[in-house]
This record gives sequence, structure tokens and C-alpha cells, in this order.
Amino acid sequence: QVVPVESGGDSVQAGGSLRLSCVTSQDTIRRHYMAWFRQTPGKEREGVAGINAGGGNIVYADSVKGRFTISRDNDKNTMFLQMDSLKPEDTAMYYCAQAERMAAGRELVPAQYNFWGQGTQVTVST
Repeated sequence: QVVPVESGGDSVQAGGSLRLSCVTSQDTIRRHYMAWFRQTPGKEREGVAGINAGGGNIVYADSVKGRFTISRDNDKNTMFLQMDSLKPEDTAMYYCAQAERMAAGRELVPAQYNFWGQGTQVTVST
């Protein structure tokens, strides 16, 4: 199992856009459920979006639905998070995670995930 690596975080103004990328192994991208989480100091880790191995089954947190889009390109071993209409409340460290097993209702639960990236910082200012 290869630890995923995130990139794409930056500092942007409210209303702007960013695309985060998570590079993992060929085996992981083809077999594992993957997700994006975020965390701000002093707050619990929050599930943002999850996607199954085939890319056809997706879940979003209510706070980002309609603004963020999760996808994966299995040929490039990469998962993406397109973030549009960014708000200051979106400021956080964003983490890529992968789960060896998944159960319904657990897609955005941190404890379900086995492997985590190092995180990439997103800062949204006004």
C-alpha cells in the first residue's frame, strides 16, 4: 500500500477556485474507496467528499455540495477535488485518505480510513 500524496493547496480570495490532486498507487486507485477530509486547528476532522473505485458513487458533505466536485482518473492514479466559490469557512488543511473496506454511511467518517496523506493547506481570505 502506497501512502497518498496531496498537492494543489494555496491562498486565494473568497469566490476563487482551486483544484486539489491526490496521487496514489495503481492498486489503490483501482480497488479502494477514497475521500477528501479537512481539518482546522481546534476543530474535529470533517469529511468533505468520497468516491468509490469506479467513480460512479459519490457522497458530499452538505457544506460543500454544489461547490466542490470529487473525481478520479484511474489511468493517472489520481483523485481530484475541484473547489469553486470558495468561502473563508473552507480554510483548512485538506487530506486525501483511502479505505481498504467501506460500509454504507461510513464514507465521510475518518475512522473508516486506513491510509492518509500529509495534507495540503487551503486558505481563503476576504
